[in-house]
Amino acid sequence: MSVLKVAVLDDYQGVSKTSFDALDRASFEVTIFRDTLRPYSHPDTNDAERDALVERLLPFEIICTMRERTPFPPPLLARLPNLKLLLTTGRRNASLSLPTLASLSVPVAGTTDAPASPDSTTQHCVALILALARDIPSSHANLQRPGGAIWQTSVATPLSERTFSTIGLGRLGVAVAKIMRTAFNMRILAWSQNLTQEDADAKAVAAGLPVERPDGGKTFQVVSKEEAFAAADVLSLHLVLSDRSRGIVAAADLAHMKNTAFLVNTSRGPLVDEADLLAALKAGRIAGAALDVFDLEPLAADSEWRTTEWGVDGRSRVVLTPHMGYVEGEKLRGWYEQQVENIRRWKAGEELLNRFA
Repeated sequence: MSVLKVAVLDDYQGVSKTSFDALDRASFEVTIFRDTLRPYSHPDTNDAERDALVERLLPFEIICTMRERTPFPPPLLARLPNLKLLLTTGRRNASLSLPTLASLSVPVAGTTDAPASPDSTTQHCVALILALARDIPSSHANLQRPGGAIWQTSVATPLSERTFSTIGLGRLGVAVAKIMRTAFNMRILAWSQNLTQEDADAKAVAAGLPVERPDGGKTFQVVSKEEAFAAADVLSLHLVLSDRSRGIVAAADLAHMKNTAFLVNTSRGPLVDEADLLAALKAGRIAGAALDVFDLEPLAADSEWRTTEWGVDGRSRVVLTPHMGYVEGEKLRGWYEQQVENIRRWKAGEELLNRFA
């Protein structure tokens, strides 16, 4: 029987090796890729880059992908005739063309997480809010400048009893809002397209919070989109990316924000019109932004996010992290172990765990 070739994609930290070493080497040949090639269908991708991605993936019967780091649109899948099994991490992956995979009879399965409260992305979001409000990255960089430290170049922004707006009040929106409410006594405003006050009240109760604040206002107050942006001292995005939510934050929304306000995005880059946000931050129209997600990841070396000197000459503060919200060693190892188990199950003709196509 021929050896099955397995590709593990986009394992930036090299975490997967221990898990995949457990596969029988007589049955499986595993190749781990620690970099990401430009997405096949991205408008900036040229034919040579598309061919390079196909050349990388073509030999493999089994591909294990990490979330949405390498998308699999129909044109790419059409060029991978050897593909027999596609495994992803997480409970969904919007960058996979599930109808195409079904038409090709390629099964798809994901992974689940061990319960954690608060979870990784929640912790990262709160860390970004604090880093931005206290200007921690800039202060650290100033103290390490060659030729002598620069002492106290900025002031911190208080959070206590200010207003926190969450765009989206799902699991993560609730978790972050709860922390900002209980830790800093912030007033919580919430908006999403179908959110009602009744729903928000139920979510407050489920989170172990009272429906109303001591002053009589709602713990999670549902407001209009315009008010959520206009009243926010900190505005954080917690929506799933879809055709409906793509570009849901644009110039008109940013224009409603106070010039002292911060925007935080740990969900998906395309929720925000990137050009509009860049323009607002370059002009200093809001106090700053903390971003863990971007339109195209990894960020190119010449990306304006990386090359602009933020926080000087009238430009806003900006804190950037490389999509680290969900990146915890224990979680990644758990995902890879589930992928290995599904490979064994698939080879044995058994039902896959967490199959969704």
